[in-house]
Amino acid sequence: MQANTKQTEHKRNIFLKKIFGSQNFGDLIFERLTLLFAVFVFLLVILMGYEMYIGSKISIEKFGWSFLTNSVWDPVQEIYGALPIIYGTVVSSFLALILSVPLSIGIAIFLSELSPGWLEKPLSFLVELLAGIPSVVYGLWGIFVLVPWIRNDVEPFLSERLGFLPFFRGAPYGFGMLAAVLILSIMVLPIVASISRDILKSVPQSQREAALALGATRWQSTKIVLKDARSGIFGATMLGLGRAVGETMAVTMVIGNRALISPSLFDPAYTMASVIANEFSEATSDMYLSALIQLALVLFVITIFINAFAKLLVWSMERKLGTR
Repeated sequence: MQANTKQTEHKRNIFLKKIFGSQNFGDLIFERLTLLFAVFVFLLVILMGYEMYIGSKISIEKFGWSFLTNSVWDPVQEIYGALPIIYGTVVSSFLALILSVPLSIGIAIFLSELSPGWLEKPLSFLVELLAGIPSVVYGLWGIFVLVPWIRNDVEPFLSERLGFLPFFRGAPYGFGMLAAVLILSIMVLPIVASISRDILKSVPQSQREAALALGATRWQSTKIVLKDARSGIFGATMLGLGRAVGETMAVTMVIGNRALISPSLFDPAYTMASVIANEFSEATSDMYLSALIQLALVLFVITIFINAFAKLLVWSMERKLGTR
């Protein structure tokens, strides 16, 4: 009886090996299930892009590529051009990066290279906490704290001292491009700082010790670490850019919301995300709704390319360090 049971089990194992190969059945199921989840995410992205393309087909057929180059956004006349909106998105995002990236890298260097152990963990927690605050909270803080400070102190000061430049001319409204840039820089800073800190931490400790053993100063060894981590830091910057480009509520609450191309940082502006959030509920015609969906499609494509490029840079950095 026992011999028959063993023989039956042996035959069953041979049968399973013919079907599944030498891999364990449970491992195979787990592998296929996780592969299904990964494919589902990919298909979800494709489906979102397809649905936005179908929803914007009316606008695409009427305006074509001129949608990206026309500077008139007039729902009354049903003329839609996204150039002022793209301009506002690009300018606010890049100016926010210019302000936040140096501060972020400085924070990352301090936390990874200079901070004592008892201070590193609470500071790292605070930086990550900033990244987790909802954007509407930033927007409310911007309305009640940041905008009055800009209107009463910052813009009059800049207008008086640097008013000869076109960037600092105009009435001190408070709401405008400058407020959006400042609030975006605050929101991008913890993202870039935390990722850059992790990248610097991933550089092998032996490189720091070798530099110090050869007589390098603390700053010189830090420069060596930064050189090895530069592609990863650039990837973190690109991830911050993706956050800045797609930010909605906080920017909508402080940017002034006007489709205008102006060199002055005091003037109101628009971003792609803020237009969609502001005007989607007001879209009463099919053309209006289609134009907003086309704008969302443009933002969707831009965000995917930025984040994919950033992830590729961070991955290449981690792979290079892992090889070493």
